Amino acid sequence: MAELFVVVNAGSSSIKFALHEIRAPFKARRRGLIEGIGTAPHLRLRDAKGETVMERRWPAEGFDHARAIAETMALGPELLNGATLLGAGHRVVHGGLDFAGPVRVTPAILDRLALLSPLAPLHQPHNLAPIRAIADLAPDLPQIACFDTGFHRSQAAVTQEFALPRRMTEAGIRRYGFHGLSYEYVATQLAALDPALAHGRVIVAHLGNGASLCAMRAGRSVASTMGFTAADGLMMGTRCGALDPGVLIHLMDTEGIDARALESLIYKESGLLGVSGISSDMRTLRASPDPHAAEAVALFVHRIIREIGSLAAALGGLDGLIFTAGIGENDVATRAEVSAGCAWLGLTLDGARNAAGGPRISADGARLSAWVVPTDEEGMIARHMAEVLG
Repeated sequence: MAELFVVVNAGSSSIKFALHEIRAPFKARRRGLIEGIGTAPHLRLRDAKGETVMERRWPAEGFDHARAIAETMALGPELLNGATLLGAGHRVVHGGLDFAGPVRVTPAILDRLALLSPLAPLHQPHNLAPIRAIADLAPDLPQIACFDTGFHRSQAAVTQEFALPRRMTEAGIRRYGFHGLSYEYVATQLAALDPALAHGRVIVAHLGNGASLCAMRAGRSVASTMGFTAADGLMMGTRCGALDPGVLIHLMDTEGIDARALESLIYKESGLLGVSGISSDMRTLRASPDPHAAEAVALFVHRIIREIGSLAAALGGLDGLIFTAGIGENDVATRAEVSAGCAWLGLTLDGARNAAGGPRISADGARLSAWVVPTDEEGMIARHMAEVLG
């Protein structure tokens, strides 16, 4: 009888899950998505080929994350198709200062993770809700928490600090970095693609609706564009990225905006959507004749190029640039424009390789190599589960 892990990635209105094999290469047998939690709950389950094999819909009333987990577990025999479930792994955005690696969840650890919710109020409560629901429904099923911040705990103390009063730093206000599971996965894949580069100085560009860069040396995080929250650094789909804090004070004074309105502005109303006034989707903006769409794309690319320069300085030079995530893996034009801005670093793009999607997209002989490496955060969690559960 087959044995599987389930990997859960919960957002504010959706829960993604995948049923993974428990041994390398940890292939996903099935992938599911429950979206529209709170509005129009809808489950779609796909097999390994991407074909839809199940759909379910439920009334919106009373349908929260706990109900979504309960309904999914009720479908267990159909989902597992005869397999045995050995554990549940979860993407948890924030591990704070205490959790640098994956841990088996206990009630005490769950309480400690809940205390970190003020550091990631839009993510952490939703990440923890499925853990609680599964613990209630299947208390004997092992659950593993894997942290988006964990990969960046290797950064030097000076890299993590803000220039704030020491008492605030000691209270936990510092740069944590995010997208760590994605960066860790890419580092493992790069070791197979180019072992020499994997031991060198690399910047990985995780470009999706959420976007960030990570500087790595020998596969370990040296610096990241994201800091205390996942709103820092690069311009994103709906997030503004790095912003002069004086702007927020000005808006509070002149427009009477409170904390919740500022939160909505920073996370939901800015970025590609805010600048274009059209969409947060790069595909829509690329196809639009509206000059505001072009301006949004240009600003997105400009911020990436500027931050690459900053991280190259942090590394003391650069040997490779890696593109990953939705835009990084699929947007030929964005890769070309970013690469053109990195010519001063020694990057020459091979147009045909870039159009084909890589994996290597730099020209032969280029001093700086460039690659496209698809990410798999769920696969990384499955690997961690195998390590923790033995």
